[in-house]
Amino acid sequence: MRRALFPVILGLAATLAASSFADDKPAAPPPPAAPEPKLQSLPPEKVQASVVRVQAFYDKTGSFASEFTQEFWVKAYNQKKVSKGKVTISKPGKMHWHYDEPRDNRVVSDGATVKVYEHANKQMYEQAVDKSQYPAALSFLTGTGKLSETFNFELFPGEKMAFPGGEVLVGTPKVATPAYSKVLFYVDSQTAQIRRVLIIDAQGNRNRFDFVNPQVNQPVAAEFFRFTPPPGTQIVRP
Repeated sequence: MRRALFPVILGLAATLAASSFADDKPAAPPPPAAPEPKLQSLPPEKVQASVVRVQAFYDKTGSFASEFTQEFWVKAYNQKKVSKGKVTISKPGKMHWHYDEPRDNRVVSDGATVKVYEHANKQMYEQAVDKSQYPAALSFLTGTGKLSETFNFELFPGEKMAFPGGEVLVGTPKVATPAYSKVLFYVDSQTAQIRRVLIIDAQGNRNRFDFVNPQVNQPVAAEFFRFTPPPGTQIVRP
């Protein structure tokens, strides 16, 4: 598994959003985005120190589990879709996103195959990991990449970014990709743990994940990352 998981989750969120928002009136404001141009990044030495500190924390993390809230804002409709669930990730490259809202949607990978299950449509999209297009937005969690290898960073004080008690690393990909133009990592200053990730794609859509009550280095059985859909599910293999 060379890169992390967000295009799969972005695709699931986009599918849900498109069907939900097509007839809605624009109303919801977007989540916080990149800092205003007048806000200057902290000095390069502080940027580098923050990246090293965050990476060191996750280098020592073999597994990660957390409740999460996802806010997917669709620019074309100016609408926001909110989802909730629990995510479990285990190195190398295993993950299980179980959605409570929308009920029982899942994104599961055993490190070899990615499965995206949509409960309401009784469909599951399945693809080999090595054929998937994964940006590195969460490769620090899956143990499949380094932050500094993928992004050029700026660093901003959390209080200037509506994130008191922390700091915000704003990453621009070193290699251009349509999957995202910037990724914002909201870092707890005391622990160096990332508590929020905000992905901004080339169309201006924003996908934000807030991690609630995260736990690290808890044992997870390999079977947890295998998923068989209910009978009657249509399997789609791109």
